[in-house]
Amino acid sequence: MSLPENGAPWPPPHLSSLYREIAVNDAWYSGDRRRLAEVYRTERQRRSDGRRRLWSRHRTADGSKGDDGRLHIPLAGDIASASAELLFAAPLSLTVADTGTQGRLEEFTEAGGLANTLLEAAEVGAALGGTFLRVTWDAELATRPLLTVMHPDKALPEFSYGMLRAVTFWRELPGSENENVWRHLERHERGRIVHALYQGTPDRVGTRVPLTEHPETIGLVGSLDAEGDSITTGVDALTAAYVPNVLPNRRRRGSPFGRSDYDAPLHDLMDALDETWSSWLRDIRLARARLIVPDAYLRDHGPGRGASFDDDREIWAALSMPPTEGAGITLSQFAIRVAEHQATSDAIVRQAVQSAGYSPATFGMDDQGAVTATEVKARMRRSTTTREKKARYWAPALADILHVALMLDRRLFVPSLVVDRPRVAFGDGVSEDPASVAQTLSLLTQAQAASVDTRVRILHPDWDEGRVLAEVERILTETGQAVPDPMQAGHLP
Repeated sequence: MSLPENGAPWPPPHLSSLYREIAVNDAWYSGDRRRLAEVYRTERQRRSDGRRRLWSRHRTADGSKGDDGRLHIPLAGDIASASAELLFAAPLSLTVADTGTQGRLEEFTEAGGLANTLLEAAEVGAALGGTFLRVTWDAELATRPLLTVMHPDKALPEFSYGMLRAVTFWRELPGSENENVWRHLERHERGRIVHALYQGTPDRVGTRVPLTEHPETIGLVGSLDAEGDSITTGVDALTAAYVPNVLPNRRRRGSPFGRSDYDAPLHDLMDALDETWSSWLRDIRLARARLIVPDAYLRDHGPGRGASFDDDREIWAALSMPPTEGAGITLSQFAIRVAEHQATSDAIVRQAVQSAGYSPATFGMDDQGAVTATEVKARMRRSTTTREKKARYWAPALADILHVALMLDRRLFVPSLVVDRPRVAFGDGVSEDPASVAQTLSLLTQAQAASVDTRVRILHPDWDEGRVLAEVERILTETGQAVPDPMQAGHLP
């Protein structure tokens, strides 16, 4: 598939159903009540049990429009955020053989904020089923390649045997309104990037026009090749990569598109959670203390001004009512079903996070106070398994896109750079308690069961060989254990 023909349907028909599925997940991920109501306004109005979804109800009980007391709990956002933190909260190890390239890679990682970029990409991928990483450059902004995150509902990918062969990213430009929509399409192929500008409608791509027709794309003209519509990258590789959240996609068996964490599916559970909390808040509203008083207790403010009751008044004047009638002040206050609502919401959240592949402990449930790292790992086993599974999708894609970034770096900024494919290693998802590690090292030392080198590696598992050897040498020198080599000159008898 190349760039779309003039007047072609938009989005392309073969991706329209995928975009609709992403739109539902995106509405839950956003936490926006209006977007949830919009998604369920015309379709999927009922849950699998036949009940009407909370967010498909357009009117209040009396038929009027407006705020009907529905409450949204952002569980979907919490799940996506937890997934990203499990993957990339711990430091990521990126290594290459050449020391100069290693230094450049570390500069690219730190100056480019790679950790934050990956957190964003992983969160979007968990919510929408996958994410794209794109390498680009702008010498006026930075003297290094730039790694950016592209969302799957703004991409038209092309796969071959499950591998990304080409992808077209698109965006709507400022000035788009009603029946006049400007779209910038950026197609990444092996060795080149093609740019195109279309003027169309919401459901048609429209007509391709010169890039100079819109201020957002006019700056690209000076970078284009002689052909006038593309940029040659100079590297025999694709400057984009796709990372599926997890496979297989249960709705699209055999498809290379990843599966969202919400595609368990969790939509009914999240809708039920919102309904439970809305009911809970309704109980609170209805249970406000109210005083029911006879008409005679109200102070008349005159014609057209209504009447009121002064609940701070201590002494009341005699009222024209029989003393034995019992028509005094009555307190009305209903019970709030706290325990029932709490138990229901906890059960729904527990089932939702487990169906998404995580342990309840990841979300603060089953909190038992201070525990050891071993106990934490046992309680988070399901989350750890999901993390390791997702990491196996991330590692090759991340290594590939960083390899492309190094190739572009050599071509554009550092001609002497030795290019190598980085090795990617994920850090430990659960950090050991420092006191526990210190106690372990102390016991190993007392038992003379581990060398200084081994103990340093236990304490710093993320250090490379050079840092470990340097630290061992410093420890031996400070503790007086460093022994000169008798075979060296000057030490022979």
